[in-house]
Amino acid sequence: MVATVKMDQVKSRYDDFLESRKTIVISSQDSDGHPFISYAPFVKHEGKLYIYISAIAEHYDFIEQNETIQIMMLADEANTKNLFARERLYLRCQAKNIGNDNLEPLFAKMEAIHGTSLIRLLRTIDMSIFELTPQAGRYVIGFGQAFTVDFASGELEHIVVNKK
Repeated sequence: MVATVKMDQVKSRYDDFLESRKTIVISSQDSDGHPFISYAPFVKHEGKLYIYISAIAEHYDFIEQNETIQIMMLADEANTKNLFARERLYLRCQAKNIGNDNLEPLFAKMEAIHGTSLIRLLRTIDMSIFELTPQAGRYVIGFGQAFTVDFASGELEHIVVNKK
């Protein structure tokens, strides 16, 4: 018997989870096609995600050269009852380096979330903003509780696997 999923509660939990995350794990590929994993702080703005990374960071070139990346947001381990069922969100994204010019609304949001003095300091060095446009995703709450995600619309659909 399959338990009934209350989608309004799932959606509320998803929204809260997304709003509470400040960093993402990034999966990209190096110039030889090998996987590379990194992370970055991010902000959500007008249906997209934005990261601010240094040109000397390894993942800068990997993201710039392979516009499709995978990202993941994770619940804190300390707040997870069962690490096999850790709450998480995966998103496949198109990434685009949009530089630093004429992006004051993004910088204001970054300052509000990550600190004014830090973001102002970072603006004086070799940093660029990458715009991440989520294409497809999956939100996992726990065992038997996985959902496809349409990031742009915020729509979730329960994934049901018939094991018979």
